[in-house]
Amino acid sequence: MKSGLTIRADLSGKILQALKEVGKKDVLVGIPESKSERDDSGIGNAAIGYINENGSPAQSIPARPHLVPGIRKAQAETLPLLKSAAQSILTGDGSAANRDLNQAGFLAANTVKMYIRDAGFVPLSPVTISKRLRKGRTGDAPLIDTGKYRDSITYVVRDKDANS
Repeated sequence: MKSGLTIRADLSGKILQALKEVGKKDVLVGIPESKSERDDSGIGNAAIGYINENGSPAQSIPARPHLVPGIRKAQAETLPLLKSAAQSILTGDGSAANRDLNQAGFLAANTVKMYIRDAGFVPLSPVTISKRLRKGRTGDAPLIDTGKYRDSITYVVRDKDANS
């Protein structure tokens, strides 16, 4: 018995290649090692981010979670892009899938930056504000002193087995 199915074009090779290509990718949002270093501090932006995300009782720094909540806030915009990347994979269009992955990373990184600007974090202590004033800075926004930390937040689309 015949199924009545007619094959017009066999795209299976193209689809398999796209699946292999995009399936090996991660979209990471945060501070890459290359953007971590600072001239004005003894520690890098990645360490500053970790301390601010989790707090440091030893240094009297309260936790001010911003990376994880910022990425969660971006999900409404990034999930459709990830879905589109998956659909592009199924049609064999690896370049469209990579474009969508990059766009999702870009949106997530920018949402984290906006979250830093807009979230109602635990206010800075009077001691921290005094230290800022002594440095000639007038801002009192948590997580934003010079802006170098916030500006270092970005994204990368990389191979899952990459070391950096």
